[in-house]
Amino acid sequence: MKSILVIGGTGFVGSAIVRELARRPASADFQFTLPTRRRERAKHLLVLPTANVIAADVHDAATLARLMAGQDAVISLVGILKGGEGEPYGPGFARAHVELPRKIAAAAKAAGVRRVLHISALKAAADAPSGYLRSKAAGEAVLRDAGLDLTIFRPSVIFGPGDSFLTLFAKLARIAPLFPLAGADARFQPVWVEDVAAAVADSLADGRSIGAAYDLCGPRQYSLRELVAYAAAVSGHPRFIIGLPAAVAWWQAWAMEFIPNGPMTRDNIRSMRVASVCDSNCTLPFGRVATALEVVAPTYLRN
Repeated sequence: MKSILVIGGTGFVGSAIVRELARRPASADFQFTLPTRRRERAKHLLVLPTANVIAADVHDAATLARLMAGQDAVISLVGILKGGEGEPYGPGFARAHVELPRKIAAAAKAAGVRRVLHISALKAAADAPSGYLRSKAAGEAVLRDAGLDLTIFRPSVIFGPGDSFLTLFAKLARIAPLFPLAGADARFQPVWVEDVAAAVADSLADGRSIGAAYDLCGPRQYSLRELVAYAAAVSGHPRFIIGLPAAVAWWQAWAMEFIPNGPMTRDNIRSMRVASVCDSNCTLPFGRVATALEVVAPTYLRN
């Protein structure tokens, strides 16, 4: 029996990873521990016989130590897109992307858990323009410095049913007569959530992935303008898109920070200064072929 602690396992990406692992032939040998602050939000995973959803705060070091005891591996998935302003990261980014990986590393070492798989972000770097990308790089460094059997994944924006990217654009298109869009020329290479889940599951089963870092992208690059237009059109609400000048976009993002769950922040705009695309020769690991956005997105955006 392999016990796997999945931190962030009840979210969009984590749920896909747990489902992917659970349906593989070796799934009978897996037992997943899925901590979450709100257990009622993980009802979709309670049907898995090998999933143990626990109400817990993983930011509490003592709680994390208890969760880590007896585990064979840990998958670290916690990530946020809005972490506030400040140097070097913003308080929310520091807590989720740096402090939590540090606590995970300490708890893993104390419990004798060596195998760690960690989801970071494409173009994460210490000198990146945004707190989001800098904090993701710092979280990677914390885990690498711990001397664990580590595999890192750096996806571009991830799409699939329940995403907060294409689905958000489709929802906004239903109520907005036109789209004033910040960062319209920003570039992305979206990757399907099931391809990300397969890469993580493959790596867990293949020791060659230890020490590796994988950039994960789909087969095609798009501008943000193209992605918004596509999501709006496929959902049945085509809209005229107005690319905002940089200064106007900045003030728009600042204003949206005062809206609960607003769609844009100033740090998001900083992140978009770096193209979230893979190198031209980059492929998915283990010989997998990336799934085109146009194959999957219509299946959920049309609804």
